[in-house]
Amino acid sequence: MPRFAQWISICLVWILSCGCSAIDIFKENAEIPISKPYRSFVIINQEVGIRGFSDASLDEMVQQEIKTKLELVGLVYDSKKPDLVIRYRSNEDLRQRDVVQNINPYPFWGYRVYDPWFFNRFYNPMGGRRVNTENYELLQVILDFIDPSKDKFLMTLTGVTEVTSPKYKSKKVSKTLDKVLEKFLNETQNPTL
Repeated sequence: MPRFAQWISICLVWILSCGCSAIDIFKENAEIPISKPYRSFVIINQEVGIRGFSDASLDEMVQQEIKTKLELVGLVYDSKKPDLVIRYRSNEDLRQRDVVQNINPYPFWGYRVYDPWFFNRFYNPMGGRRVNTENYELLQVILDFIDPSKDKFLMTLTGVTEVTSPKYKSKKVSKTLDKVLEKFLNETQNPTL
C-alpha cells in the first residue's frame, strides 16, 4: 500500500507542476556593479504619474506590491533623496497558437479491443487530428533599478510569463513581480554572485 500512495503523490505533484506556467527572469543593462547597501528607494512611475500597465488598477497594484515588498526587507520610501530609483513597465502582447489534438475514433473498450490494428500508431482511418486556436498573452514585467548618484543602471530585470485567461492576469503579474523583486534582493544582498 505505501508504494501505491507514493505513486499517487508523484502523479499529483507532476499534474500540479504541469498546470503552472513558468516564469522566466532575464537580467540585462548592468552598467555598474552593486557596491553599497541600499536603504531608501523611490518608484518613479508613482512620482511622475506614468502608468506601466494598460489597466489602471493593475498599475496601482504593482506600485503597492513593490512598496510593500521592499519595505518588508527594511528599505524606506523616500521621494526626496533616495539611494535607489525604480522604474517599471510592461509589455502585454496578445498572441495565438495552434493546439493539435489527436482524435481516437475508437474508445479503449467495445468492439475494437481485439483488432490487430489497435496498437499500430500509424493507422488512423479518421484523419486523427483536430486543430484548435488558443489565444494567450505573453506578459513581460520589466523593472529598471537605477543608482541616482551615478545616473546609471544597476540592472534591468524582466519577468516573462503567459496569461491564458484575463481573470488570472493580476495573479500572474503578482507572481512575476515577486520573482523579479526576489532576484533583485538576492543580487543586492549577495553582490558577488
